[in-house]
Amino acid sequence: MSNQDNEYKSSSLWQLILVIAGTILAFTLLIALLAKSFSGAAPEAVDTAAVAKVEANIKPIAEVEVASAAAGPHVDKSGEEVVAAVCSACHAGGFMNSPKIGDKDAWKPRIAQGFDTLVHNAINGVRSMPAKGGNSSLSDTEVTNAVVHMANLAGADFKAVASKAAEAAPAATAAPAATAVAATVEAAAPAAGKSGEEVYKAVCAMCHATGLMNAPKFGDKALWQPRIAQGYDTLVKNAVNGIRAMPAKGGNASLSDAEVAAAVKYMANEAGAGF
Repeated sequence: MSNQDNEYKSSSLWQLILVIAGTILAFTLLIALLAKSFSGAAPEAVDTAAVAKVEANIKPIAEVEVASAAAGPHVDKSGEEVVAAVCSACHAGGFMNSPKIGDKDAWKPRIAQGFDTLVHNAINGVRSMPAKGGNSSLSDTEVTNAVVHMANLAGADFKAVASKAAEAAPAATAAPAATAVAATVEAAAPAAGKSGEEVYKAVCAMCHATGLMNAPKFGDKALWQPRIAQGYDTLVKNAVNGIRAMPAKGGNASLSDAEVAAAVKYMANEAGAGF
C-alpha cells in the first residue's frame, strides 16, 4: 500500500471525526433552541438592590449603634403632618366609610359627638379604624391634633393641644466598671420588632381583611396565588416601596423593612405559600 493511500485514510478519519462532532453540536443547539421556545418568557428580573436592602435589614444585628448625647426628646408632629402621613391613607378618599377630609356632611355627626369622643376613638380605634390609624408610634398628642386638624377643615372649632415637654433626664454620674459593661451589653441587644401577625393586625388588615382597593383578601388562595408566583423578594420589595394603590409600608413609615417582610411572609403563608 502506498503512502498516498495511508494519507488518504488518515485524512478521511479526521473528516469523519469532525463531521460527528459537528453533528452533535448542531443537535445540542437545536434542542436548546426548542427548549427556550417552549419555556416562555423569562421571569421578570428582581431589583437586586432592593432585595439586598431587605436582606440587610432582616439579618441579625451584630453592631451597636450609640445614640448621640445631643439627641433630643421626641418632637411631636403637627396635626397636619400626621394627617398627611397617616390619616390620609383612608380619609383622603373616604375608604371604609371614613369621613372624607373636608366633607362637612360626613363630619357633622362625628363633630356632634364632641371633641373628647372623637379623640378617644382615634387613639383607641373604632370599627374599621385601628388604634392611632395603625401607627402605634404616634403620641396621643399627635393623634389629638390630627383629629383637630381634620375636624376643623370640616367646620369644627377645636383647639390644638400643646405637646408635653419631655422631662429632663438627671445628669449622668460615673458608674463602676461592672455597671458600665452591663449597660453596654443591654444597649447591644436589639429591640424585638413586631411579628408578621402583629403587623398584619395593626396595619395590613385595614385593606387585606376585606379586600379593599383590590388588595388580595387575607387567606384567599385564589387571589394570592399569582402574587406568590412572583416570588418572596418581589412581594417584599412591593410592600416596602408601595405599588399601585398600596402606599409604601402600608402607609406606616415607622415600620422597619424587617417588620414589613414578616407581614408579607405571614399573609402569603396563610394563603398557601411556603416562605
